[in-house]
Amino acid sequence: MRYLIAVLSLVAVLATLAVVKASQISMLIGAGKAMQKAGPPPEVVSTGKSARQTWETTLSSVGNVVAAKGVALSNDAPGVVTRLYFESGAAVKQGQILAELDSNVERAQLASLRAKKELADSSLQRTQALVNAGSIAPAQLDADQSTLKSLVADEHAMGAQIGRKVIRAPFTGRLGIRAVNLGQYLPPGTTLTVLEDIRTVFVDFALPQQQLSSLKVGMVVRALEPAHATPLVEGAIAAIEPAVDAVTRTVKVRAALPNADEKLRSGMFITVSVVLPQAESVVAVPATAILHASYGDSIFCVEDKPASSPADKPKRVVRQQFVKLGESRGDFVSVLAGVKANEEIVTAGAFKLRNGAAIVVNDQVKLDPQLDPHPNNR
Repeated sequence: MRYLIAVLSLVAVLATLAVVKASQISMLIGAGKAMQKAGPPPEVVSTGKSARQTWETTLSSVGNVVAAKGVALSNDAPGVVTRLYFESGAAVKQGQILAELDSNVERAQLASLRAKKELADSSLQRTQALVNAGSIAPAQLDADQSTLKSLVADEHAMGAQIGRKVIRAPFTGRLGIRAVNLGQYLPPGTTLTVLEDIRTVFVDFALPQQQLSSLKVGMVVRALEPAHATPLVEGAIAAIEPAVDAVTRTVKVRAALPNADEKLRSGMFITVSVVLPQAESVVAVPATAILHASYGDSIFCVEDKPASSPADKPKRVVRQQFVKLGESRGDFVSVLAGVKANEEIVTAGAFKLRNGAAIVVNDQVKLDPQLDPHPNNR
């Protein structure tokens, strides 16, 4: 009898455990089905709206900076450097003396000519008095006048010879690195340094021949820093090459840019943008809303999904829309096809979404895209 009671008790315990476990498994299965029916939890994203903006039309290219005035300063006459009046990189004015070569021999010859000229002048005055008195023939007066004129011409020539040994700045600008030293003998044509006027610079660049009809002298040109596309200065087209390059099918354009702060130096590589008179209306979206993939670019548009039953609540879901992108400006990208203006799109968190996913909008941290951003340099 005792064994029967023990067996019955054990069976009752096992049955109770089986019922409890079956109940737990049933609850888990029900919860799994409910979660499967409800789908994954909504993703938290930020949203914004596509907007129609008016962008100025531009033609972009790359160019080289050329000094408006630039020359290699050299000596016209041979000689030894006796004086230097400049340092490397100095700013000079037009006519300023930069260097002098030894001219002692020429100055001695000039002094001799001046003494001879004074004697010839005195002789001419005496001859003039004698001719007036009728003491000598007028032919002597003509000879003395010719002698004086010849000496005056020789004096001017010697003065010009001395002037050739003085090197002056032909225009106002900034000097380069000095290439000569005191006491150095310079053959004719030796380069002392370079001089460039960079208060105004030229930028030479090329554009496709298809754009030739759109170009005119005087159109606004912006110089941009290649690394960050930051505007440096604005200028204007100064000249357009009349012929098209037969190899590249491009036309050469020269723009004049002010350079008072000397940010641009000759030989620099910069990006230029020619501003056309006509503006363009585009649909723009923040660059953060674009998903780039090998199969195409896309944007997630936000839609309201109605409740499937009275017990359910309306949901906000996303629809993946493939788009054709155009030009970029600042923090925006123009959309040529796929999205219309004033459509709500996901601007942050799009990388974790899929087509038809439920979302929760959280715009507490709002993006502020700008056409001309100026981020702090940290």
